[in-house]
Amino acid sequence: MPTTPSRRIVGRIVRWSLLAGVLAFAAWVTGELLLGPRVAVVAPDRGEVVRTIVATGRILAPYRVDIGAQVTGVVAEIPVAEGETVARDRVLIRLEDREASANVRLAEAALAQSRSKLRQIEQVALPTARQSVAQTEANLVAAQAAFTRVERLKENGFATQAQIDDARKARDVAVAQSRSAHLQLESNLPGGTERLTAEAAVAQAEASVAAARTKLAYTVIAAPAAGVLIARNVERGDVVQPGKTLMTLSPTGETQVVVQIDEKNMALLALGQKALISADAYPDDRLPAELVYINPSVDPQTATVQVKLRLPSPPAYVRQDMTVSVDIEVARKADALVLPTTAVHDPLTARPWVLIAEDGRAVRRAVRVGLRGDGRVEITEGLAPDDRVIPVRAKVAAGDRIRPVVGSAAARQRPGGSAEA
Repeated sequence: MPTTPSRRIVGRIVRWSLLAGVLAFAAWVTGELLLGPRVAVVAPDRGEVVRTIVATGRILAPYRVDIGAQVTGVVAEIPVAEGETVARDRVLIRLEDREASANVRLAEAALAQSRSKLRQIEQVALPTARQSVAQTEANLVAAQAAFTRVERLKENGFATQAQIDDARKARDVAVAQSRSAHLQLESNLPGGTERLTAEAAVAQAEASVAAARTKLAYTVIAAPAAGVLIARNVERGDVVQPGKTLMTLSPTGETQVVVQIDEKNMALLALGQKALISADAYPDDRLPAELVYINPSVDPQTATVQVKLRLPSPPAYVRQDMTVSVDIEVARKADALVLPTTAVHDPLTARPWVLIAEDGRAVRRAVRVGLRGDGRVEITEGLAPDDRVIPVRAKVAAGDRIRPVVGSAAARQRPGGSAEA
């Protein structure tokens, strides 16, 4: 059957396509053998490197307040619920107060009685004692004058011995009465025994009133600080006693984050270092914190050291014992010559090295590593800004021929560094 023109054209196209493919393959093989494979290389970059320690921590208040009763009593009312946020002096528990109120009234009555006694001394006994002193002094003067007259009459023979004895007796009685009146006056004056006794009775009654009122106040248990009630162990009608924890309050304000750090990272830690805290439920909300405590000892069971970070004014969603992620900034360098970690061989050893694209070949060069971070590492020696570095993942050995291709900016990773806690 004769060949049509269309079939001849198709045959020529197929032959030319096969020939072009063979020539392209031959060119590629020739390039690979003579010039080496194409390899994406990375240029060093200058930028900020931040090294952090990444760990998991737990939210903890600097202290918790265990709330209990100071007197034995029956719970009459609990106007708050567990988990509720309360203000300072908010009433948490009320105890039955009938007996305590009666004791207050009894003590106040005793105080009123003792104060009445003191007023009686000031307003009645003291003026009476002063009048008595004046009267007895006048009687003493009259008795002394009578005794003197009788004594003169006796000398002149006009008075008998019996009269002298009567006059002397009257004078001695007047002296005794005068002394008694003075003593009574002195006891009623400020500093006297009667006055001191009355004042002591008033003071004792006032103390009794204060004690009774204090016991009455103990029947109302209030929040010592603003915070969140994280535990409640009491119900209405319970009989409570001193020493038993009824509620636990977590005060608001400054909160701490407790973290266990691997002891290998101890040398990187220092007080005052900044950190960022984030909860698993709110990963986009990163809260600033500060390292404020490093335990001087290491836990021999876990080979970790406990550190605490201050978290000032945490948001409302932060809860006690919440698990959070912690990034502690331990080092920062603003203008460093950096490479992706994937371009450095053995970066954690004492002899790191890189492969440099130089004159069409891969050349091994020793470098010195500085600050290491998450995906980036600082090169302090052995590398120039215009060098082109072959990534570790490239299947290239030192001395191999290569055709370097400068990698895109996507190969460069963001600043930042981390170490596992």
